[in-house]
Amino acid sequence: MSKSNPSQQMMGPEAMGVSNANLHWSDEKVCKNFLCGTCPHTLFTNTKMDLGACPKSHTERLKTEFLAAREANPTDPIFARFQTEYESNIFAFVDECDRRIRAAHRRLEKTPEENAKTTNLMREIAEIELAIQGGTEKIETLGEQGKVDESMREMAAIEALKSEKADKERELQQLTDTSGASGHQKLRVCDVCGAYLSVLDSDRRLADHFGGKMHLGYHELRNMLLKFKEEREKRKASGQPMGPPAGVPGSGAPPGATPGRGGDRDFRSSRDDYRDRERGGYGGGHSSRYE
Repeated sequence: MSKSNPSQQMMGPEAMGVSNANLHWSDEKVCKNFLCGTCPHTLFTNTKMDLGACPKSHTERLKTEFLAAREANPTDPIFARFQTEYESNIFAFVDECDRRIRAAHRRLEKTPEENAKTTNLMREIAEIELAIQGGTEKIETLGEQGKVDESMREMAAIEALKSEKADKERELQQLTDTSGASGHQKLRVCDVCGAYLSVLDSDRRLADHFGGKMHLGYHELRNMLLKFKEEREKRKASGQPMGPPAGVPGSGAPPGATPGRGGDRDFRSSRDDYRDRERGGYGGGHSSRYE
């Protein structure tokens, strides 16, 4: 057993000292994700998304035997069932991440109270502006009538209105800058792994994020979903059985889902896309979270 990759070699039963010598690759105690490709439990170790040890066996001998059996008899229905379950499991992990991303975007939006306060301030500013315009017209009328004292009092009232308007405009600007869960740090949500990123971050810190284990783990899962989709399209073009249709667990492409989002990005394009979104702007204020 390799010592260089304990996360793959010592998972599940064997990690607890349970013998797997008598296991067959079709046993329920064996991880189908591991046999078919990659088990998500191995992708996020020592990150905030750490899933812990996989409860099922990861044994290279069984994987080798599984691949040999599949190559010798690829039409056996058991292999289609294994692949369907594998694709369904991978999609479930990505779909859960997408739900967190949508929730994070909602948290960065203004609360109903903040929206109401913004609306009230805008209405008050508009009312003050109308009062200023009315007072200016009144001053002109008083001036034409030679009523200097009344004109001076009206001018003082207008100056007070202008000061009040300026105060409310500053309050509105501050509310716009700091409202929402994002606050002054202007947070963004990574559309690959769901972590918060700040527009104030340096390129070095962004590089740490995009090269981090959690981001790369979800990047790999999204690439898998793209590969599943390509393979289904190839089977469809060649007239081979398609397996589960889109929208059914195991298809990897349910209606309305975007599992491939970000999947074909390398680090450089991810960073460039992030910088583009920063210039476009959307809202900001928790502390940033990084793996």
